[in-house]
Amino acid sequence: MPKGIYKVPTPVNEPIKNYAPGSQERKELQAMLAHLRSIELDIPMYIGGNEVRSNYTGRIAPPHDHQHKLGQYHKSGKEHITLAIDAAMAAKEKWQNLSWEHRASIFLKAAELIAGPYRAKLNAATMLGQSKNAYQAEIDSACEIIDFLRFNVHYITEIYADQPVSGPGVWNRIEWRPLEGFVYALTPFNFTAIAGNLPSSCAMMGNVVVWKPSNTQVYSANVLMEVFMKAGVPDGVINLIYPSGPDAADVVFNHKDFAGIHFTGSTEVFQNIWKTIGNNIHKYKSYPRIVGETGGKDFILAHKSADAAAVATAITRGAFEYQGQKCSAASRAYVPSNLWPEVKKLVLADLKSMKMGPTEDFTNFINAVIDEKSFDKLKKYIDAAKKDKSVEIIAGGNCDKTKGYFIEPTIIVADDPKYVTMCEELFGPVLTIFVYKEKKWEETLELVDSTSIYALTGAILAQDRYAIELATKKLVNSAGNFYINDKCTGAVVGQQPFGGARGSGTNDKAGAKINLLRWVSPRTIKETFVPATDYRYPFLQKD
Repeated sequence: MPKGIYKVPTPVNEPIKNYAPGSQERKELQAMLAHLRSIELDIPMYIGGNEVRSNYTGRIAPPHDHQHKLGQYHKSGKEHITLAIDAAMAAKEKWQNLSWEHRASIFLKAAELIAGPYRAKLNAATMLGQSKNAYQAEIDSACEIIDFLRFNVHYITEIYADQPVSGPGVWNRIEWRPLEGFVYALTPFNFTAIAGNLPSSCAMMGNVVVWKPSNTQVYSANVLMEVFMKAGVPDGVINLIYPSGPDAADVVFNHKDFAGIHFTGSTEVFQNIWKTIGNNIHKYKSYPRIVGETGGKDFILAHKSADAAAVATAITRGAFEYQGQKCSAASRAYVPSNLWPEVKKLVLADLKSMKMGPTEDFTNFINAVIDEKSFDKLKKYIDAAKKDKSVEIIAGGNCDKTKGYFIEPTIIVADDPKYVTMCEELFGPVLTIFVYKEKKWEETLELVDSTSIYALTGAILAQDRYAIELATKKLVNSAGNFYINDKCTGAVVGQQPFGGARGSGTNDKAGAKINLLRWVSPRTIKETFVPATDYRYPFLQKD
């Protein structure tokens, strides 16, 4: 059989379409939105390549129009989880033995499908199911997942090419094996790209996967699974199921073939998973890989030398795009007293110009939060702030779930830098600002570093280069993604690999080679061409 050392297409970041009035992409997306709203889907599980349905279903509705039914999905019981694991293990031998270039081709094809015929469908599903506006969907469910697929294939070649040196008469090799067992991918609602990347990055390296998406992301997950199957992912390699968290944990983390978890979600859930795995460690064939990106209390910090307009825009975009439901979204800001009047004026003007409503209306910047549970949690914090004399709500504060789960972009100004909404993760369009005395830069750096258990993203804005250097050093452990004179959101695959430490996860950097290295187990092979035939070393000879 012919062989070669193959070079994959050089990855470049997918261009972002702008969906301007009259553009072809806008027409296609609007037509797809209308089509998907006109039908009700019956979404099955996908186990071993088969569509599997149960007697228990969950309703799917747009968060911004919860009376409208998009369809239903079939919930999974423990028996379905076991079936998915069995299907994955049955597919494992053929998949891991498939030549790497054929695995790579499948996922490169998936990227092309999303870039072309599936772009409007995946974006529309994200807009309807997760209440993202057209631009937020485009940068997520089109560009970012395409980038993940293309760049990860490129990283595979770099990993496989990473080989040791060899001495005279010896050939040393490293074989990058998939993990022994199956990987469990547990994915969040807020990014369709993350939901696609977590199972596919593991599968690219020859692993088989059991994938559980968030219940509030099932609608677009179904489209991703359609793409994977269309691209040629073999039956059983990725199995999509919808169990409850406790049922999944009970089956997956007690299984002898559990080899790793790829997770994005809350810190509390991840810590409980880690504890469960630790308690069950004696049950597994090998030590499972635990990779997780969790919570954040992401910050924007302005220096007295910063440009007020740049600070205001960083706050407006960083805190309120996608209703503050990005892992990286700014939820606390520190503004110096000399800039505060101008920053406040500009931010309030921005908020006043924003429209809020359904995603189908492309003029809406703000849409709904993901579900009623999130709405109620956020409203509780806002209502408490309204009653607290130590804080002031200077914008927003209104909430309405009559038709959709709408919460106005809300800004709380706190006298106490340790006020509850400065410390706790809220995951919504609520930003708390502390105005510090402009000369207390170093003290504020200490405050930023010590306020939160998280360390995901953070941004500083300054013109003073000494202040920038000091902040970069003082905040070295405060954020895994650190931005200078920019907002704290918008990481791009291949440019700003994403992930944080402390309470924000294992910092295994989605969108970088380091993440794929977690899904392989290297075997070192040494081949000696002319082996020794006498145990005696020269030093044993007499003088």
